[in-house]
Amino acid sequence: MIKIAPSLLSADFTRLADEIATIEEGADLLHLDVMDGHFVPNITIGPMIVKACRKVSKLPFDCHLMISSPQQYIGEFLAAGADMISVHCEAEPHLQRALQVIRDGGAKAGVAINPATPAEALSAAIDFCDYILVMSVNPGFGGQRFLEPVVPKIRQISRMVRERGLTVEIEVDGGIDAQTAPAVAAAGATMLVAGSAVFGRENRPAAMEAIRAAVGAVRA
Repeated sequence: MIKIAPSLLSADFTRLADEIATIEEGADLLHLDVMDGHFVPNITIGPMIVKACRKVSKLPFDCHLMISSPQQYIGEFLAAGADMISVHCEAEPHLQRALQVIRDGGAKAGVAINPATPAEALSAAIDFCDYILVMSVNPGFGGQRFLEPVVPKIRQISRMVRERGLTVEIEVDGGIDAQTAPAVAAAGATMLVAGSAVFGRENRPAAMEAIRAAVGAVRA
């Protein structure tokens, strides 16, 4: 079953409560992109915005920390209401410890991986997480084009999960829409982050259903 996680990065930030309300029907998660202007070349939201959004949504919050020294801020995002937190393997030297801190705080722990980072970089941490977040664009900005070479890496990670007998889910973020979703789902992804493909449409539930239908048509 494919889960759809609309990315708040593509919403209208002048009316976040209204924007979130438009995806409550149809979304499985709300994806929140946290950027610090250091690990990635952009600055977005922090724990205060997550906490404010928590007051207006019942969706699970999927916080993607695209920041340097992520372990330092995990506690703040847990307190703000995060249900899932992913940290980049490129940014956290003590990855297993960071994942344990997330789990100890009652949230699901994820490892995010950039397009140029090989799947082998996950080998030592995949047993300690609940999901892998595969970036299919270079992180930092919304609206980018999907990078096709990421598909074989998703397939490789999916094989790694199966061979180890794990229940780790695979999430994909970047350029996901009804055209690109079938390929990543066929490769093993179970959670799809969609920004402009959802918030860029007038009818958000229909946009999410179009992505699900495209995946279902391939799997049928």
